[in-house]
Amino acid sequence: MSNPAIPAPTDAVGSAPSGTGTGNVLRLAVAQALAGANSVVVYATGAVIGSQLAPDPALATLPVSIFVVGMAACTLPAGRIARRHGRRAAFLAGTGCGVLVGLLASLAVVLGAFWLFCLATFFGGAYAAVVLSFRFAAADCVAPERRPRALSAVMAGGVFAGIIGPQLVSHTMALWPAHLFAATFLAQAAVAALSAVVLAGVRLPGPTSADLSGGRPLAAIARQPRFVTAVVCGVVSYLLMNFLMTAAPLAMHLCGLTQDDANLGLQWHVIAMYAPSFFTGRLIARFGARRVVAAGLALTAGAALVGLSGLDLAHFWIFLVLLGIGWNFGFVGASAMVLECHRPEERTRVQSLNDFAVFGTMAIGSFSSGGLLAHYGWEVVLWVSFGPLALAVAALAVAAAAARPAPAAG
Repeated sequence: MSNPAIPAPTDAVGSAPSGTGTGNVLRLAVAQALAGANSVVVYATGAVIGSQLAPDPALATLPVSIFVVGMAACTLPAGRIARRHGRRAAFLAGTGCGVLVGLLASLAVVLGAFWLFCLATFFGGAYAAVVLSFRFAAADCVAPERRPRALSAVMAGGVFAGIIGPQLVSHTMALWPAHLFAATFLAQAAVAALSAVVLAGVRLPGPTSADLSGGRPLAAIARQPRFVTAVVCGVVSYLLMNFLMTAAPLAMHLCGLTQDDANLGLQWHVIAMYAPSFFTGRLIARFGARRVVAAGLALTAGAALVGLSGLDLAHFWIFLVLLGIGWNFGFVGASAMVLECHRPEERTRVQSLNDFAVFGTMAIGSFSSGGLLAHYGWEVVLWVSFGPLALAVAALAVAAAAARPAPAAG
């Protein structure tokens, strides 16, 4: 009997029209490169601007935390828009938020308004939530056996986001000397508008009656052990990346390193997040998603150990690179596991539920990192990361044990 949780390996309802798959994947990869700069700009500047505007030093990372809240809060609504009106409608709504975050953040810097800056980063999170659905949209465009590679190819577009974002900050942050970073966010709004132009050419099928009916209840899908494992691994991979990266630029600043040092470290971090995507899909196809996720968790643990070993610039940069690669293996591998848990007509609901769990939990880590850093220091932030890592390793071990065939009766 076939497993109903696995998408049928045919041109099922909602598959992309023949011949459009490669073009769609390419456009989504380009849009990922442009739109990904939004997240990089917020992460590079959010804690620094927050420390300048916040009424209390413990609130310095709150704008970045609000960014994560925006991701969580807007994931399910974006999924509903995609299910009812098609993915492209959701994409264009997201890029509208991307333009808005740039305009509001620039105004907040000029006015010195901390809470307006937090509102801006909320819209930035909404934009990021839509951008992260590009990977699943790419998987919809191709045959089932090519889905991990399509997903990975779009994530590879983030390599260029890792170049565009930090360079955008470095070359624009002082263009308006009286208001540091105000010009940066205006430039970010322009990049978001360019991304909308690219996405306007994506050709995806509209929603069908099967998509609107939604398939099985979400509770039944969510009870699948492999879905639980995928969510736990995705949550931990993204939670720790965000938890540690949110605090890193401010920790570098507190250690006497310059903003340019932090920008360059963040650039290499984002490149490390996405560059492995050129081959992560192949690794998943060869070794399986669970092993790739396990490698990602090991790299994240290695990053924390490097961070604990010193506070020099080299330690921070190596830490950020290892953290980025670990996130890629963990998150892309977990995303590939999610693709095995739903039927075609269930995809937008299940994928949105997964991302909501990831971003909702990630917000907790983001909120806590600023307070931990302010009150206990960088070392404690790093030590705390080992708890979630142990949870994800345990989930993988349980899943691996459940997947082993039962011994033959003697």
